Amino acid sequence: MNNMITAKISCPYCWEDFSIQVDPSVEAGESYVEDCYVCCRPIEIYIIKIEEDDASLRVFKIEGNES
Repeated sequence: MNNMITAKISCPYCWEDFSIQVDPSVEAGESYVEDCYVCCRPIEIYIIKIEEDDASLRVFKIEGNES
């Protein structure tokens, strides 16, 4: 069983920082949607790179959820 990787992100809507769990079996170039833990808006999380205990991510607003 793979251990999850903890990564810190900033919500692109409310700018709050929080940690998420990333499955290390995902590959670079994949993306998924997760709700912000603070404002509950959907965030697209794009995987740039997964290493042993680290994940490089980018986060994006999902069109239509800006207000």
